[in-house]
Amino acid sequence: MTRPVDRLFVRCRELLTLAEGPARGLRRAAGLREVGVILDGAIAVHEGRVVATGPTDEMRRDYRGEREVDLSGFVVLPGLVDAHTHPVFVGPTAEELAARRNGAPYRAGRELDRVVHGVRSASLEELTEATRRHLDSFVVHGTTTVEAKTGYGLQLDAELKGLRALAAAALEVPLAVHRTYLGAHVLGEEQRADPAAFARRVVEELPEVDGLCDSCDVHVQPGGLDRDAATMILSAAKARGLRLRMQADVEPVRAVELGVELGASSVDHLAGISVAGLEQLAASDTAAVLLPGAALGGDPPPARALIDMGCAVALGTDFHPLAATPCSMILVMALACTGLGMSPDESVTAATINAAASLGLEVDVGSLHPGKRADFVALDLPSYRSIGDVIDGGPAPLVVIGGEPVVASVQERSPGF
Repeated sequence: MTRPVDRLFVRCRELLTLAEGPARGLRRAAGLREVGVILDGAIAVHEGRVVATGPTDEMRRDYRGEREVDLSGFVVLPGLVDAHTHPVFVGPTAEELAARRNGAPYRAGRELDRVVHGVRSASLEELTEATRRHLDSFVVHGTTTVEAKTGYGLQLDAELKGLRALAAAALEVPLAVHRTYLGAHVLGEEQRADPAAFARRVVEELPEVDGLCDSCDVHVQPGGLDRDAATMILSAAKARGLRLRMQADVEPVRAVELGVELGASSVDHLAGISVAGLEQLAASDTAAVLLPGAALGGDPPPARALIDMGCAVALGTDFHPLAATPCSMILVMALACTGLGMSPDESVTAATINAAASLGLEVDVGSLHPGKRADFVALDLPSYRSIGDVIDGGPAPLVVIGGEPVVASVQERSPGF
């Protein structure tokens, strides 16, 4: 008997379900290549959830869609999950943009001060609107779940305003938002005088962020916060029930080892990871979140060594206001293939279920297992294997979140919308 469903998406050139592997947990080694390709695939969706996937002819036999959407010619992946972003900021003013166009030199400290001033001086409404625009840009490019950090307030009032702006903006966009408190980010002029006092203040202020975030992040680097400061902050955050994340760039700080010891959900960046760090990470349940867009022009993270050692690799954009970082996970997957030596199937897994698992959300998103939220994206490619051949960060032709098309340039030729 044919079962009625809300929508039946049919004729996908290739449908990658990732449903051949487990629905939960981080994938590593050969598991990174289990993408579950169905040729001429279809997805049955009911009440916002995946009911089933399979070849189109079989799915039409078993399911009758109230609406049928033809995706002929498109490669369809689970909705992309961005595991590392910084979208809570106000963009540069018209005067600052004009100065950039006229060749004003870039100075990291000056740019940081500008961004911090922008967050502090903006009203809650202004910061909410700017954050919402940034979140919308992720959706247009195929991201359906995003990790979003604060971190450019560098004082409690401004950070609380950032968290409230993020919460308000998240209500206005269709994608799922995992909120991360990054009170201990880079050191501004005020914090450089006494980093230890800054770290103690972040710990004392942690009760103020209860209920406003899901995770706590710390950026550990030489010249910035050290291991002792990170241990103090993250231990206090863990005691308050927050998930832990850590940004770890340079090996002498041994931040990766610290993240593993503290049970962090992820350690991110990893351009300077040591052999000891690799070994500890491979034996842990901590994800390695790589940011290919942030590595352009610098030392890339050793993705191939991480994968070959058995680490669970995920991907993120590192979208932030201090450099030209992408908001497109499609572009990030391409950069992972061309710049980090990852294969297309590894990049897909790292940008979907592993990224979701690093946020503790893979029970609901990251693959097209039956029962999960019906989030997926259509790409205009001859095959998913072409992800590394075409560097394209443009909008996705179709983005579906909870079974509803939210970006649909294929709409005109497919009446099922």
